[in-house]
Amino acid sequence: MEFDAKKVKDECVQWIREFFEKNGKGCNAVLGVSGGKDSSVVAALLTEALGKERVIGVLMPCHEQSDISYSELLVRHLGIRSYTVNVGPAVDAVRASIPFEFSRQSEINLPPRIRMATLYAISQSHNGRVANTCNLSEDWVGYSTRYGDTAGDFSPCSHLTAAEVKAVGRVLGLPEELIEKPPADGLTGKTDEDNFGFTYAELDRYIREGVIEDKEKKEKIDRMYRNSRFKLEPMPAFDPGIEEVGCRREAGK
Repeated sequence: MEFDAKKVKDECVQWIREFFEKNGKGCNAVLGVSGGKDSSVVAALLTEALGKERVIGVLMPCHEQSDISYSELLVRHLGIRSYTVNVGPAVDAVRASIPFEFSRQSEINLPPRIRMATLYAISQSHNGRVANTCNLSEDWVGYSTRYGDTAGDFSPCSHLTAAEVKAVGRVLGLPEELIEKPPADGLTGKTDEDNFGFTYAELDRYIREGVIEDKEKKEKIDRMYRNSRFKLEPMPAFDPGIEEVGCRREAGK
């Protein structure tokens, strides 16, 4: 089935409006702006759904960010309010306070978690709700940080592949350089596809059609999927089987 970007865009805009009606009538939307397609598309969806006055973009370089001009371009293009918060000193302070050498994974995942804490601090000071900006392709292979970019109060694009997000971005009239900016985590110095060992086009086709010609790539995607699903599942909680009455009794009146 051909992807209808206009239809999906319109339905997502309506979904955002309904979310805010139920979960924060009159609240602002707050999101991190990296300058890539995902945060750009989410910001544009929010602007159409709520109006630019209710959207706050947060630019969060970690010390120097060579491509921050893309984030600045998005903010100017949409005309939304923005703040720039350099998370570098906070990252350095946490590292300096821990009395052992960080693992490579700790090095990579600390900045996204501090960025999410920053977004929630700004959101709570601006009557806001935090938008998640993940897409299905990245989530599928676990290319996200638990309690970092996987967090948020609502997620407009987490069921859309990378290609579908791009298509929605074009319907929204975003500048092409934001849509086609090579996805990169900004931490490893590599693009996402360099880190993956396969392309988003291959991944998206496998997700939607179950087709991939390269057996080794298929096995790698399957392994990444199995090893990372826990990131998107609710935290396991022990259930002692004791009845919880409270609000349920009130609801039954």
